[in-house]
Amino acid sequence: MILWLCLCWGFSPSAGQPDSELMARYLEEQLLADYSIVEQVARRVPRQAKFLQRLETRPRMSEFHVRSTIISRYAFTTVSCTMVNSGSEAREAVFEMQIPAAAFISNFTMSIGNKTYYGEVTGKEKKNSTDDKERHKKPPSPTEGRENGYETFKASVFIPHKMQARFILHYEELLQRRLGKYEYTVSVRPQQLVGRLRVEVNILESSGIVNLEVPPLRNSKQKGNGKAEGDVSPPPSTVIGHTKTLAKVTFNPSVVEQTKIARNGILGDFIIRYDVNRELSVGDVQILNGYFVHYFAPTDLPPLPKNVVFVLDSSASMVGTKLKQTKEALFTILQDLRPEDHFNIIGFSNRIKVWQQDRLVPVTPNNIRDAKKYIHNMSPTGGTNINGALQTGAKLLNDYIAQNDIDARSVSLIIFLTDGRPTVGETLSSKILSNTKDAIRDKFCLFTIGIGNDVDHKLLERMALENCGMTRLFQEDEDAASHLKGFYDEIGTPLLSDIRVDYPEDDVEQVTQNFFPNYFNGSEIIIAGKLINRTSDKLHVEVTASNSKKYILLKTDVAIDLQGRNDIRGVPGLEDGKGDNNYIERAWSYLTIKELLNSRLKSDDSQEKDNLMEKAKSMALAYNFVTPFTVLKMKEAGLHSEPPQEEFISPSTDGIGEKVQSLQGHKAPPGIRRGQDKQRIKISKTSADGDPHFVIDFPSSKFSVCFNIDGDPGDILRLVSDHRESGVTVNGQLIGAPAPPNGHKKHRTYFSTITILSNKPERSYLEITPRRVILDDGERLVLSCGRSAVVRSRSLEVSISAYSNITVTIRDSISFVILIHHYKKPAPYQRNHLGFYISNSKGLSSDSHGLLGQFLSHEVKLLQESLNTSGQEVGQNQTEALKANPTNTLQVKGRLVPVVWKQRRIFNGQQEVDCWFAKNNADKLIDGSYKDYLASHPFDTGSRFGTADSL
Repeated sequence: MILWLCLCWGFSPSAGQPDSELMARYLEEQLLADYSIVEQVARRVPRQAKFLQRLETRPRMSEFHVRSTIISRYAFTTVSCTMVNSGSEAREAVFEMQIPAAAFISNFTMSIGNKTYYGEVTGKEKKNSTDDKERHKKPPSPTEGRENGYETFKASVFIPHKMQARFILHYEELLQRRLGKYEYTVSVRPQQLVGRLRVEVNILESSGIVNLEVPPLRNSKQKGNGKAEGDVSPPPSTVIGHTKTLAKVTFNPSVVEQTKIARNGILGDFIIRYDVNRELSVGDVQILNGYFVHYFAPTDLPPLPKNVVFVLDSSASMVGTKLKQTKEALFTILQDLRPEDHFNIIGFSNRIKVWQQDRLVPVTPNNIRDAKKYIHNMSPTGGTNINGALQTGAKLLNDYIAQNDIDARSVSLIIFLTDGRPTVGETLSSKILSNTKDAIRDKFCLFTIGIGNDVDHKLLERMALENCGMTRLFQEDEDAASHLKGFYDEIGTPLLSDIRVDYPEDDVEQVTQNFFPNYFNGSEIIIAGKLINRTSDKLHVEVTASNSKKYILLKTDVAIDLQGRNDIRGVPGLEDGKGDNNYIERAWSYLTIKELLNSRLKSDDSQEKDNLMEKAKSMALAYNFVTPFTVLKMKEAGLHSEPPQEEFISPSTDGIGEKVQSLQGHKAPPGIRRGQDKQRIKISKTSADGDPHFVIDFPSSKFSVCFNIDGDPGDILRLVSDHRESGVTVNGQLIGAPAPPNGHKKHRTYFSTITILSNKPERSYLEITPRRVILDDGERLVLSCGRSAVVRSRSLEVSISAYSNITVTIRDSISFVILIHHYKKPAPYQRNHLGFYISNSKGLSSDSHGLLGQFLSHEVKLLQESLNTSGQEVGQNQTEALKANPTNTLQVKGRLVPVVWKQRRIFNGQQEVDCWFAKNNADKLIDGSYKDYLASHPFDTGSRFGTADSL
């Protein structure tokens, strides 16, 4: 979001002070009556205002304006502040602004009278070892220049009397998705009443904006809480307007409204939250001017089981509120564990206390009750043995993984909480880091939480970063219980593991991190890169991942540089920003620099650290970003500026590391190669398609048989029924449409839904429509038919070719192909529908039944009644001669069926079939009558012909 902080003065508390609201009204009237400071600085003011001005020795802020444009999660923010010195002598003005620690300052300008001073980003000189030693004599404090994910920018200058100064600050950031929403925050803390205060945020999301909300202003003690108690309405004077893809939010409080919020001018954080439309696909890939950014955040996925160990500090320093709030949060977290999860708890001080020795226990009511008792009885005492606690937790989880037959795709993790520094056992940070890394061995992730001002935040940050986790730091006066619960909510629902995103290796270069060990519900994975071949018209994308018992492959081709789709020229709010409007290129540079800083933080090799620093510095200078290795300098002397100082990049506020960190040592496989995705679909003639037309192929007899079924809309036809033997059933539901003009039918029917059920080796079903595929094998997965994808489990594979077909393979011995018929401009008698084809029936038993299934293991004989009244069987070489004879007959299970010669087009009209056609709803051709093949519901398995059961 956007942040602002300018010079402040407040009404000094004193006896006889004028009523603040009356004074605010008076000041507002005065400011609005004559606002042109340049034309009339020394204007007349009321007596009471003069009294307050004499109390105030600093220049007065006349304008505070924040303008932000968010384009596809990337935010450009401009803060403009005007200060007026109406005194008789020069006075110092201090511009102070809180900005997100994840943001990069990109420009700073200041004007004093008719003079303008420009900021210039230059490389920071490397400090010598002596300076480093002096600096490290004083232990670092997590609150030096920062406040829970925020940094403070300061610039000061003396303003001559009767003149004004204007400060303009630009910064950029990539918004992070947490708990299903992006959050953009502007710090509105001018510390005095401002005549013109305005925050304007423009949002452009091509995917579509959903769930836009503006909660009440948040003060410092509420930071990170995410929710305000009581009133949830937007701040006064907030105006919200948006269309499907555009939104504009303004906050423009008058002086009176500012006074009602805070008399001292510290209003708080102005927050906007929103999300975008998304589905289970490769995600949102945007391409512009040779760069791409890829956002991946699938929905409708079942959660993976967790193996979690909670490691909690119970040293003496946790006494009081900190331990009380930790217990409250853990009580709630334990209640949120799922039945398939396993867990344990470790408390540590001088001693390491394990709740359940040498094991993780399943989530049951009794285990949750006993765990709560254990936590309730924890008492603060002794020192802080961080190294011993982590070693115990890592050994416990490693042993559990090695000794138990856990789900191969379950997610294992340690959640570590402390409020201090190591005081017992191993106390050297570098040794603790190496010990932790050796103990975890890339097998699971470590998530760290620090509470209070005494915690070694850099140690916690690096431990999390090196072990694919995240970290959070909370101040002692904050609501730790809600913070802890919120952090757990972010990581408590893993949906995918081992996510890899691939692009053709000869099409892209300088791609950011593309392998991620986990994807958590409500977060987002972001990858960016450069295109090598800008003349290509598309970019192939593949995403592979694991979800519980399934392997998922999503793939698509993204059109490159569609005219106008990603062009932002003319978008309001970006005219005065830097960065030549290529927000995708700047997002790529932002992510790349963040990854270089993280890699440097994780490295123990001095030469590698220097190389990474030089790369990060070079890119930061190229894009004019202020980073830990660059500094903002003003061109004119006499001005002192202090951009955010941060030696390490924190995972808790990192633009990409926050989402999902990569496993140390893991490297993504080489990029995909062209042509490897093209597959030929093996299809047979045996099918039910169209209105619906049935075709059964008899390869050994070298002819096919066809028939129609004139069903009613809503009928569910049993196509294949082999539930008792192979466990497979296929049902198709009909949808109606008007008949074509001058036709002999009263209506048409098509298959709107195909349901495939299987109960061996485990129960599962597929529900397929022209728009989506639902796969449920105890865990529900929804896939779009508009995106290519492959989902594979132990006995089932589903492959989707976008808007074309779906191949279902069961136990490698049964295959069905479902064609998707989409009409761009359908006629009144046309409907989007499905066609069903049997590709491989080897796994079906000889007793299989259904409209198609009954013919898979039985041969049909062709007879010529007109030449031989006894029904002589026709040889294969005579078939061609019989085509013109209208009295040919089929022999099916002892029944004689008259047939005529016809031609049918199948497989979207791409293949023509010659067949013997049986009239009257396949009378005598099929066992029984058409009505015997009606299922009572889509999940009816029909264990015997003419009966109905359910899966």
